[in-house]
Amino acid sequence: MVSIFNAPTRNLDIVTLHEILRLRQDVFVVEQGAAYPDIDGRDLEPGTLQFWAGQGSVDATLRLLREPDGTERIGRVATAAASRGQGLAAQLMEAAIAEARSSRIAIDAQAHLEQWYARFGFVRSGEDFSEDGIPHLPMARTR
Repeated sequence: MVSIFNAPTRNLDIVTLHEILRLRQDVFVVEQGAAYPDIDGRDLEPGTLQFWAGQGSVDATLRLLREPDGTERIGRVATAAASRGQGLAAQLMEAAIAEARSSRIAIDAQAHLEQWYARFGFVRSGEDFSEDGIPHLPMARTR
């Protein structure tokens, strides 16, 4: 059985943090070819929570940020190739939404995942844009 976890980045043990960062690198940098600064300092901001799913490993992850304006932001949603199709990212999305304290949650979604994020109540909130050569769109969910 897969377990869902969350914790502030500063409270993670070094092995879990390593596995989260490795998974993000495997998916975004290696698989998607997006050479970008994943370790951007935001993981260490007060209020940032890391979510992960797995059975003694990190099979999927995302992070929940608390923006200065009170909005919360879900990002870095990634699932290991071998673990896709099991609903892990959906479970993490539900857990992050449940944990959010703001009435507004934002996400910058890869365009091909617009309908997937819509399942969780996210709607388009602006114009399409390209990030690292990948089409994205802003989306938001309000309570």
